[in-house]
Parts: sequence; C-alpha cells; structure tokens
Amino acid sequence: QVQLVESGGGLVQAGGSLRLSCVASGLTFSSYDMGWFRQAPGKEREFVTAISRSTSRFADRTDYADSVKGRFTISRDNAKNTVYLQMNSLKPEDTAVYYCAAGTRYFSGRYYPGNYDNWGQGTQVTVSS
Repeated sequence: QVQLVESGGGLVQAGGSLRLSCVASGLTFSSYDMGWFRQAPGKEREFVTAISRSTSRFADRTDYADSVKGRFTISRDNAKNTVYLQMNSLKPEDTAVYYCAAGTRYFSGRYYPGNYDNWGQGTQVTVSS
C-alpha cells in the first residue's frame, strides 16, 4: 500500500522560510515523478512544482509554477524515499494546505492533479503579514 506523509508545515512570518518533507513508502520511489500541490480555502488545488523520476532518460527534471519560481526549490533523496520543498521568501498568498503526490506522467501532465496516482494527507502552511 502506497503511503505519502508530509511534514514541516507551520506558521511563519512573511519573508521567512519553511522546508516541507514527504516520505514515501510502498512504491519504488526513484521510479516515480513527485509533485507538490497546494489548496487554499475556497480555491482549487493548484500545481506548485514537480520533479521527474530518477529512472527516466530525463532524470530529476524540475518545473515550477510562475508564482513560486525563484523562491521554492524541489529536490529528492531516493535513498530516503523523500521529496523536499524548500520555500523561501514566503508571502501571505502562499498560505494553503500543501500536498505531495506521486505519479508517472511528468512529461505529459505534471500540472494536473488527476495525473497523480497517490497523495499525502497534506500539511498546513500559514504565512502571516
């Protein structure tokens, strides 16, 4: 059974940083594309960033939403079955529940939640002004 468990969320002031982690189990982690999405109250779940699987010809490619480009960094540690999201220069509009997801469609549909097969339970990030 696949399980994704996020951690690292919390309350931070604008301009601060947080590092989210997502530990995966029940799957061959290096063979999966990993994504981070977020959902604010009353809004749809939106793409934040993704990293391609390490077994791909184009291994560990990354992509970011325009709203986080230059501030957020995704990385993976296959030895620890963990994907990270380093968030710097946080803004109040980054406030949301952040979810990690695992899938296999990075190159054909990384932006769409429906293209990911497995999801974590989410971790709350709150940025105060």
